[in-house]
Amino acid sequence: MNNTSNGRIRRARRTRSKIAELCAVRLTVHRTNLHVYAQIIDASGAKVLASASTLEPEVRKEMANGGNINAATLVGRRIAEKAKQVGIESVAFDRSGFRYHGRVKALADAAREGGLKF
Repeated sequence: MNNTSNGRIRRARRTRSKIAELCAVRLTVHRTNLHVYAQIIDASGAKVLASASTLEPEVRKEMANGGNINAATLVGRRIAEKAKQVGIESVAFDRSGFRYHGRVKALADAAREGGLKF
C-alpha cells in the first residue's frame, strides 16, 4: 500500500475505535472513483443492518455516473430510507478516513435531510 492509503486507514482506525467506545450504530461510507457505498452497522460491528450503493439498479436508473456528488446524494437519501425501515434514527458517522468534503459531505447531508441524526 502507498502512503496515502496507509494514512486513510490509520485515520479510519482511530475513528472506528472512538465509535466502538461509544457503542453506537454507525453509518460507514466508502468511495471509489466509480462508486459510492454506505452501510449501517450495528453497535457490536458484527452485522450490517442496511446498505445502499450506486451499484443498485434503482439508483443506477436515476444517474449516468456513479462517482459524482449527485450519485452520493442519491445514496444518502436511500440509506436514510432504509434506516427508517429498520427503525434506526441515530447513528455515528464513519467517514472511513476520507476527508469530509465532496461526495462524503453530500452523502452525509442527504442522509441528514432524510431524517438520520448524527
